[in-house]
Amino acid sequence: MLTHVSNFIIPAILFLVVGYGLSMKGKVYETFLKGAGDGLRVVWEIIPTMIGLIVAVGILRASGFFEILEKTLEPLAEICGFPAQLWTLFTVKLFSSSAATGLLLDVFETYGPDSYPGLIAGIVMSCTETVFYTMSVYFLAAKVTKTRHTMAGALLSTAAGTLTGVLLAYYMTQR
Repeated sequence: MLTHVSNFIIPAILFLVVGYGLSMKGKVYETFLKGAGDGLRVVWEIIPTMIGLIVAVGILRASGFFEILEKTLEPLAEICGFPAQLWTLFTVKLFSSSAATGLLLDVFETYGPDSYPGLIAGIVMSCTETVFYTMSVYFLAAKVTKTRHTMAGALLSTAAGTLTGVLLAYYMTQR
């Protein structure tokens, strides 16, 4: 039943919004066109940032930086019970979710989605944000120049999500 209801939710919302706009005697179509134009302007402004992030992640991956990072942090990872091979995934996730998804598929192929590394990777990918991408894109679009504590808060919440993912995966594999 839920599948059938979900097919009608988006059209129903669209009809409600348009109906509300018309009932308020608003210029619905003109407002839509203005919003679409503003959206296109924002996309045009953030394209350089997106290209820069994609290139940076590609360079780091091709240079072998991530392998060096994994080897360097491996002793710490063993102490924490965190698979060292996931450092790359979570570092890339801070910059690009789509690139991290490709790495997630590599983890699933190598270890399996129900393995301890696979569970951690799946959980953490779902409950963390692409901190640097989000900050650069949204702050650029909104022309924010003083970010104050945004990065510290975002990295702290990502660390909390990662820790929670590790604990949940550990609990799930111990049952």
